[in-house]
Amino acid sequence: MAFKGIQAVLFDLDGTLIDSAPDLGAAADQMRTARGLPSLPAEHYRPMAGAGARGMLGVAFGITPETPDYDTLREEFFRNYEARMTQTTYAFDGVAQLLADIEARGLLWGIVTNKSSRFTDPLTRAMPLFSGARAVVSGDTTPHPKPHPAPLFEAASRLGLPPQACIYVGDDERDIVAGRAAGMKTVAALYGYLGAVDATAHWGADAAIKYPHELLQWLDVA
Repeated sequence: MAFKGIQAVLFDLDGTLIDSAPDLGAAADQMRTARGLPSLPAEHYRPMAGAGARGMLGVAFGITPETPDYDTLREEFFRNYEARMTQTTYAFDGVAQLLADIEARGLLWGIVTNKSSRFTDPLTRAMPLFSGARAVVSGDTTPHPKPHPAPLFEAASRLGLPPQACIYVGDDERDIVAGRAAGMKTVAALYGYLGAVDATAHWGADAAIKYPHELLQWLDVA
């Protein structure tokens, strides 16, 4: 059963289109080894990749944003990540073909992420995959990041479409909350960082996909 009247698909970035967990984890682990602490396996970082610096520093050092010197450590993490953010980051299997199929259907697509433009802009410029994106909205593009709907309203505006003509796809509960608040149909990406049926069932998404190409069954251009 497809969604009706859809003209564009908006995607979250990390955990939905790309797997950036290896570079995020390595940036945090570099901080551990620089302090003489043993390296942690990449699998320790991966489940928290969707939480960005907060998640990575929490795994690496067991700290929270309330910890003294957190801001200093976060900036160190940011510098490490900035220096390596495309070294081992890649698109999930099937994403490139999905985007090509979306374009072949005459639909627009774009990105709405909570990642700062400090990282989003160079990352998307460095990966040819994103050359077809018609809108790229970062976490600091609007006054409020997700789960506020403002970034999704901004993306729809850039596409010249009403929000109701867009689908939003993401792997985090904040994505679904934001999409619903914007009046968009929402799809939970179960292959992402938080993707498990028991974790996503209560999010209220209109649909869920286990693989990127499954999104196509929900698109209706008739």
